[in-house]
Amino acid sequence: MVGKRHASEEISAKLAQANELAAKGKTQREISKALGVSIMTYHRWKKMPDSSEPVGGRRSEADGRPLGSADASSVDTIKRLELENAQLRRLVTDMLLEKLKYEEELRARQGTRLRRPDSG
Repeated sequence: MVGKRHASEEISAKLAQANELAAKGKTQREISKALGVSIMTYHRWKKMPDSSEPVGGRRSEADGRPLGSADASSVDTIKRLELENAQLRRLVTDMLLEKLKYEEELRARQGTRLRRPDSG
């Protein structure tokens, strides 16, 4: 199935409409349906270099904000998450060590139970 080609002005207009719909909380499926294009076309348009670039400069890939505009709350959030991640790693490591200890103890108990005394 061959689709139609859209002019750059038409793409820009539809992306502006999509931004308005996204601001209203519409899902990507609803946005693409309203634009009359597939979700993949919508994503391709959003990735185009001249699609919705701000006048001030480039955008970061992660959140769409201009590069270099990291605020203190996002830095604090990242630090908090890194700390939580380290704590969770330690917790998992401790649990794995405890599990290994219990498995060794279980093997030792089963080994003594399975041995029969020599009746020579």
